[in-house]
Amino acid sequence: MTSVGRPTPSPSPVDWTAKLPSGKRSGKVPVEAKGDPVIDRITLTGLTATGFHGVFPQERREGQPFVVDVELELTVDTVSDQLANTVNYAEIAADVEAVVTGEPRNLIETVAGEIADRCLSHGRVDRVTVTVHKPKAPINQTFTDVSVTISRSRHV
Repeated sequence: MTSVGRPTPSPSPVDWTAKLPSGKRSGKVPVEAKGDPVIDRITLTGLTATGFHGVFPQERREGQPFVVDVELELTVDTVSDQLANTVNYAEIAADVEAVVTGEPRNLIETVAGEIADRCLSHGRVDRVTVTVHKPKAPINQTFTDVSVTISRSRHV
């Protein structure tokens, strides 16, 4: 109870400051009460664009739809309510579209890697998982989808 008879608020499970080696608080990185950094995710699902990727001449000539899912891991400032303190997912979507519609690649693995590199170039992104779907892949058997998923991290 507080001195005025109100219940004492319970401590927040998130401490919005990180303790520096000097013992001071940085005020920048949210840390859970147990000391682990908070990991937030921004997910873009189903970004679709036509690309000319593949090993066969007809894929390079005619193109086909590619569908991309991107999951970004970062620490989001949920207090400031400022776009400058997070990742602009419209910019991420534009980067994905630029890679898919850009220079043809033989493999969707390469396309996924280029998308991941672009996402990591946004300074706040710590880790990214990219799935590139090729639903019209030239396969003789009946199938629903072909996809490649890769994960990349800024930190080794």
